[in-house]
Amino acid sequence: MSIAFPFDNSYAALPEGFFLRQPPRPASAPELLAFNAPLAAELGMTGEAPPEELAQVFAGNSLPEGADPLAQAYAGHQFGSFSPQLGDGRALLIGEVVDQNGQRRDIQLKGSGRTAFSRGGDGLAGVGPVLREYLVSEAMAALGVPTTRSLAAVTTGDTVYRETALPGAVLTRVASSHLRVGHFEFFAGRRDPARMRLLMEHAIARHDPQADSPLAFLKGVIARQAELVAQWLSLGFIHGVMNTDNTTISGETIDYGPCAFMDAYHPQTVFSSIDRQGRYAYDSQRHILPWNMAQLASALLLLEEDAEAQVEAYTQAVHAMPALINSATLRRFGQKLGIAQAREEDRALLETLLSLMQNEGADFTNSFRAIGDDPAKAEELFSDKAGFSAWRKDWEARLASETDPQTLMARVNPAVIPRNHRVEEALAAAHEGNLAPFRKLHEVLADPFTLSEENSAYAAPPRPEEVVEATFCGT
Repeated sequence: MSIAFPFDNSYAALPEGFFLRQPPRPASAPELLAFNAPLAAELGMTGEAPPEELAQVFAGNSLPEGADPLAQAYAGHQFGSFSPQLGDGRALLIGEVVDQNGQRRDIQLKGSGRTAFSRGGDGLAGVGPVLREYLVSEAMAALGVPTTRSLAAVTTGDTVYRETALPGAVLTRVASSHLRVGHFEFFAGRRDPARMRLLMEHAIARHDPQADSPLAFLKGVIARQAELVAQWLSLGFIHGVMNTDNTTISGETIDYGPCAFMDAYHPQTVFSSIDRQGRYAYDSQRHILPWNMAQLASALLLLEEDAEAQVEAYTQAVHAMPALINSATLRRFGQKLGIAQAREEDRALLETLLSLMQNEGADFTNSFRAIGDDPAKAEELFSDKAGFSAWRKDWEARLASETDPQTLMARVNPAVIPRNHRVEEALAAAHEGNLAPFRKLHEVLADPFTLSEENSAYAAPPRPEEVVEATFCGT
C-alpha cells in the first residue's frame, strides 16, 4: 500500500452497542471519478498512487492500514415520526484522523454495501447522487458553510437498480464527526443512560470540551445549529430532509440528498420530492431545527438524576433558539446589504426587499449580487420600479454610516451557486460517461465569489425549459 492515513480511531474504541464492524462490499471494477488532493493533504494522507490504486482504496477494496470499518447505530425522527433504529444503512466509518490543523476528522465510505442497518436496502449508491454530494458539499465549503467534505468519488463497475439500472459509485466523505441527534435518540429510546453518557462524553471531547453538563452540551449544539441554519437561509439553500438523523452535533451540513438552492425567491419553496407537505421548505427550516433540538433535549434528560426538576431549564434552552436564529439571520442578511452590524430596526429594510423579490419572482442570488455590484442596474430586475426605487433610497441612507459596504457585499454574496439545472446537466452527462461538465462546474464553484466573463453563463437562472421542480434523495 503506497498511501496511508494517520488513523486514530476513538469511536471504534467505544463498547458494544454503538456500532457493528464489517468490511465494505468489494467493487468489481472501480474507477476514479474525482479526488480531492488538497483535502487529502490536509488529512495527513501520505504517499502517492496512480488513479487505479486510488480507486481501489476509495472503493473499499484495499483499505489503508489502521482502517477499522464500522456502521454506526442511531435512531431518528423522519418527517416527524420516530424510527427507533436507523443506523448507517449504506455507509461505513473507516476511521478517524487528527488533521494538519489538529482537528479530529471522520473518513467514511458511502455506498459501500449492505450493513446490519440497511433495513432491506442494498446499501449501494448511484453515480448521480455521489457526484451531486461531491459537487454541492464542496461548493458549500467554498461558500464558507460548515459542511461534510468530499475526498473521493469512484464508480464500482457494478449496477445499482432504482427506477432504472444505474452505474454504482462510492463517495468518501469527511466530517468533524458523523454524530447526529439520532445517535442520542437511539439510546434514549432504549432507556440506556450508561451508553448515553459514554456517547455524550465522546461528543463533548470532540465538539464541546468546555461543556460540563448535559445541559451545557445541549446549548452548544443549539448555538451551532442556529448559526448553520442562518447561513443556509442567507444563501437560499434548502436541505430538503432535515430529519433528526440528518442533524449533526457538530453543526455541519450533512446528507446532500434532495437539497437545492433557490432560483426565484419564495419563502415556501420546496424541491424535495418526498416533502409533500412542505415540512422542510426554505423558510420552515428556521422552525424545524428548534423542533429537532427539542428531541435532543428530551433524549439528554435521561442523564439527569432528577429529570423533572431539569425540564424547565432544558425547555428554556430550546425556546431560546428561535431568537438565536433570528439574530444570526439578521446579521447575515444585513451583511448581504452591506451593513456590518445590523440592528433590529434594519429588519424592516430587509423584509421590504424580500417582499419585492417575492412579488417579482426575482432570482435570490443574482438580486443580492446585483444590488452590491450596481444598484442602478439591479433596478432592471424589478418591474415595480417605484417600489425598488423607494427601497433603494432608504437603503442608501442606511449605508451612509457604513464603511466600504460594497467590499462586504462582494465577500458575502456569491456570484455563482450550484444551480439545480447545472447540477442535473452535469449528472446526466456523467451517466453517459462524460465527466467534462462535472469537472467544469466543480471548477467554477470552487471560487463562488468571483466569476469571469468566460464563465458568466453559470450565474444565469434556468430558462423555463430548464427549471428543476423536484429533487430526489437518490439513495
